[in-house]
Amino acid sequence: MQTEWASGNGRDEPTGGFAGQGRREPKVVVGAAIIVAGRVLACARSSPPETAGRWEFPGGKVEPGETEVAALVRECAEELGIRVEVGDRVGPDVRMGHGRSVLKVYAARLVGEDQPQPLEHSELRWLRPEELDSVPWLPADVPVVAALRPVLAATDPS
Repeated sequence: MQTEWASGNGRDEPTGGFAGQGRREPKVVVGAAIIVAGRVLACARSSPPETAGRWEFPGGKVEPGETEVAALVRECAEELGIRVEVGDRVGPDVRMGHGRSVLKVYAARLVGEDQPQPLEHSELRWLRPEELDSVPWLPADVPVVAALRPVLAATDPS
């Protein structure tokens, strides 16, 4: 069973399409900061060649008519073979692709006993706050990493 949180902050509305004066809204890309016991899951890209070996939060594009939360649940299942419960936003909106898309990252937690598998990534790592700088993050994820430090510290059981 896939669970979605809705908080009335607009994220549970379908995204995409056109707005106002015929200007295309940027494509929304969602990412999951999956947090377990003060650690966050980082994923190494396997492709395309220009980003292979760089690290990111799992996720992907929001399809037309799909909510951000639904897209994130779908992407985590496709990329990692897991179910997640999506929580609050982490970090700022990050413009990508010369403003053609925007990254929005949400905190998430694992649901059930499944463990993430690198179905579309070359490697997965669970990182503590002091380990966040141990991997080369994709530029769009860097502002989110900074915002994630206090969140991880607050969830660390030690």
